[in-house]
Amino acid sequence: MSTTAAVVVYGATGHTGRFVVAELRRRGFATVISGRDAGRLEALAAEWGDVEVRPAAVDDASSLDRALAGAAAVVNCAGPFALTAGPVVEAALRAGLPYVDVAAEIEANVSMFSDRAEAARKADAPVVPAMAFYGGLGDLLVTAAMGEWTAADAVHVAYGLNGWHPTPGTRLAGRVSHERRAGRRVRFAEGALQYHDDEPWEQDWFFPEPVGRRAVIAEFTMADVVTVPSHLAVPEVRTYMTVEAAKDLAEEDTPAPEPVDALGRSNQTFVVDVVVSAGGVERRASARGQDIYAVTAPLAVEAVARILAGRTRTTGVASAGAMFDAAEFLRALSPHVSVELPH
Repeated sequence: MSTTAAVVVYGATGHTGRFVVAELRRRGFATVISGRDAGRLEALAAEWGDVEVRPAAVDDASSLDRALAGAAAVVNCAGPFALTAGPVVEAALRAGLPYVDVAAEIEANVSMFSDRAEAARKADAPVVPAMAFYGGLGDLLVTAAMGEWTAADAVHVAYGLNGWHPTPGTRLAGRVSHERRAGRRVRFAEGALQYHDDEPWEQDWFFPEPVGRRAVIAEFTMADVVTVPSHLAVPEVRTYMTVEAAKDLAEEDTPAPEPVDALGRSNQTFVVDVVVSAGGVERRASARGQDIYAVTAPLAVEAVARILAGRTRTTGVASAGAMFDAAEFLRALSPHVSVELPH
């Protein structure tokens, strides 16, 4: 497949979509911006100057087909993914194109793995959901930490955010997920997703220095509970969130992120700390960086670059850790992300 063909970014006018477009342009990819609001797309095209505009709506299959015509790949950045992922991936598979999305919604990712696997296999097209901070980065870290292990007893992924100013898209996606599970919480235990009404609780997590000991919400469940067990034999996947970030997300008046540098990043910092255990032995991997929305862009674009270069391990629907060489991928994210992996 020629890398001179354009990469389509659906949802390009959104907060994360803009970061993805900027990263594609920085890396020299011809870029098509798409979404339902033609006026906003044209305004951004005037600002960027070197992108093509192709408006499309998820309830209009022919418009999606036109948006993807002749493209090399599509990156879906438009949430809620419960509404957009199905139509956009179907359009990609009709065109025989690789599909990448940045979905953090647990149910949307479950649907992608369960409902699109056969169609993606028949189309022989890579489909990588959750190629983002949540779901993708953790899955890569877990896979790298596992190394030669083919199974583990448990996986723990702790998110050390110094705060979380959610975008309007994050809030909307959260409401959709909350409604889809009827307000219940979810965990991955005994080899399956379990929906429950247990109250959340706090505990301490010892992040790598200089973050150190922090209070976290236990079972603050993120998309890693879908991506990790999609390809690794692990009966238990637990995720944790620093209390400060969880409170920010819960507060209705927490403002959206504000840029503080020339790249448009906020002053949010993060460390993702992964512990995998098997037979009493633990392995650890971690990653740190700035702005969970901004860092999604190099994750998604690196995935596209590797797919187009044929640097993949499988085809069809697969998580980041299954599709790519995890340790190599993580190291390629420098300087956006610094990683510490087991030797």
